Amino acid sequence: MIRLRDITLPFDHKEEALVGGILERLGIPEHELLKFTVVLKSIDARRKNNIVAVYTIDVGLKNEPELLSRFSQDIRISPAPCLDYRLPTLGKIHGPSPVVVGSGPCGLFAALILAQLGFKPVLIERGKEVGSRVKDVQNFWRNGQLNQESNVQFGEGGAGTFSDGKLTTQIKDKYNRLRKVLKEFVNAGAPEEILYQAKPHIGTDNLVKVVMSLRNTIISLGGKVRFEMKLTGIKTKDGKVTHAILNDSENIETDTIVLALGHSARDTFEMLARLNIPIEAKPFSIGVRIEHPQSLIDKAQYGRFASHPLLGPSDYKLAHHCDNGRSAYTFCMCPGGEVIASSSEAGGIVTNGMSFYSRNRPNANSALLVGVGPRDFGSASPLAGIGFQRKWEQKAFEAGGGSYFAPVQLVGDFLAGRPSNSLGEVIPSYTPGTTLCNLAECLPGFVAETIRLAISQMDKKLNGFAMNDAIMTAVESRSSSPIRIVRDETFQSPAIKGLYPAGEGAGYAGGIISTAVDGIKIAEAISWRERPKTPGVR
Repeated sequence: MIRLRDITLPFDHKEEALVGGILERLGIPEHELLKFTVVLKSIDARRKNNIVAVYTIDVGLKNEPELLSRFSQDIRISPAPCLDYRLPTLGKIHGPSPVVVGSGPCGLFAALILAQLGFKPVLIERGKEVGSRVKDVQNFWRNGQLNQESNVQFGEGGAGTFSDGKLTTQIKDKYNRLRKVLKEFVNAGAPEEILYQAKPHIGTDNLVKVVMSLRNTIISLGGKVRFEMKLTGIKTKDGKVTHAILNDSENIETDTIVLALGHSARDTFEMLARLNIPIEAKPFSIGVRIEHPQSLIDKAQYGRFASHPLLGPSDYKLAHHCDNGRSAYTFCMCPGGEVIASSSEAGGIVTNGMSFYSRNRPNANSALLVGVGPRDFGSASPLAGIGFQRKWEQKAFEAGGGSYFAPVQLVGDFLAGRPSNSLGEVIPSYTPGTTLCNLAECLPGFVAETIRLAISQMDKKLNGFAMNDAIMTAVESRSSSPIRIVRDETFQSPAIKGLYPAGEGAGYAGGIISTAVDGIKIAEAISWRERPKTPGVR
């Protein structure tokens, strides 16, 4: 196969135009083209009057060596790399089953790879299976009744289940782990287009089905999945894991525990700290969700092509470094989505964003965040970031009226420094309800100041971002984990052999793809001890 890059066509081109683009690039007749596969498709809307689709394509041709020689100076044409992920080579597996703690993307993929290798892992999840979890979450959204063990943060699939399901990532990986994740998602029922879209997403509605299918695959390979089981302790001997303690009462013999915790597993973090597991405070971000009409974002990004069915709802990504030395940025933008109640503790408001696959809701929303770090936490404790989060979540709860109604404010009022007393064009999507207020009551002063400075500058990049009637909802405080659980070059805790901190909660990833890839890396690290002693074997 030969890889062709930067084949550019009008975004609304006919299907046969793609073949024409291949033939034109190579200067060959159609009968020499045997097959082709779209590897990547992106939309370039920088020139709004000339929006184009840009492709990377792998093609199978007659006389490929001759063509490669002819185009040896063209950097857009090269041999196609192998995209297949290879499982590590193992010898005979010894010892008890590994225990994987947490069924978010990291835990699911750690357990899946371990199961594919023949380890028969035990995957435990403190929350419920995804079907029951959906009912608990919907009850919270409708009635404000929070289940602290089954919510947007806890349960099968992790926090990513209730999200847009974005699969973009900044990480690079030469072993095709990213491709492995995407292929497993497709095998589990995700749309096949995620294999080639530049900005793929699954959507909450599809994620629920994908998570269930991944669980069934793990079980079919000999693994076990147990719900409503929380890791409450770890037994060791001679500095090595011997048992995982579940729900304070059950001991599972194991020499391997994968800590694929979510970023909200605060009680588990505290348990690990009591065991003297090395933990460090880590920077994260805090701020609000900002909502605009999706039509406004489409017009700003696509001009006269706004709302074209082939383009779909548009997104954005903005950042600004302010004169006060802080930066604000948008994160986890959800086109055609909604702001959701994401609390996991009583007496605190936490927000996040979510979209269904269709992305057909009237509002666009995004986190608008400011970075914070240990210097802001007011304590040298490695868990100080948790206290910082909790403080502002509780203040948001109070500002909202104490019933899981979220505090909201119009952007125009926020910029003017006055409380809002009525809504305008944009209706908040957050349920169970909202309370108009002054968001300065539930944000750190420097965060409010930084957001205020940034909004007007972001409006220069995205016309309408500072819309007076746009809505801000507080507080978004769980952008990433506030801690890092230290691990060494073997991916184990330096304090206890057989303990593998992993994924977003442990501070090593963020987002569905990077956390899933970290889970794969952990499974590979566990496999090292069973690997044949053959030089060069991965």
